[in-house]
Amino acid sequence: MDSEKAKQIRMVLLDIDGVMTNGLVGYGGAERIKFFHSQDDHLIRMTIRAGIPVGIISGRADPANTEHAQELEMAPCCFGEIVKLDAFKRVLEAHQLSAQQCLYMGDDLMDIPVMRRVGIAACPADASVEAKEVAHWTTQASGGQGAVREVLVALLKAKGLWQQATARYLE
Repeated sequence: MDSEKAKQIRMVLLDIDGVMTNGLVGYGGAERIKFFHSQDDHLIRMTIRAGIPVGIISGRADPANTEHAQELEMAPCCFGEIVKLDAFKRVLEAHQLSAQQCLYMGDDLMDIPVMRRVGIAACPADASVEAKEVAHWTTQASGGQGAVREVLVALLKAKGLWQQATARYLE
């Protein structure tokens, strides 16, 4: 990860399906079932504790997404956003940030308009070819399999926050 770009990052925004999950959506009656990776979740919490907000821009307004984001204390959260660029612009304005101060991780076509504008664009290993062409960073892990953790570890290290973030576990 480019250390100079990483030093400018003040917010991380994530897509959910295909990034925080493997992209599969199961139906059990009226409810959707999704699986999130616990190591991704832990690094989201560590990043937030390190002072970098981690939020969501998702095309789905799904109770599972909302519940999971609340559990992790993620903010800002934009759900049901078909045009993700519009949501991104609202987030920038509300938080008085420039696009270059954001890292965005997406995996498919609808993520590309945001990925083209941010300081660091990331995608999981199994992202669409089009998303990979735009990304500054493609993880080794697939979506829902530790890809978010991989990016957040690299970000915290590049910003010089890794030792502080891990001190409670490694001392």
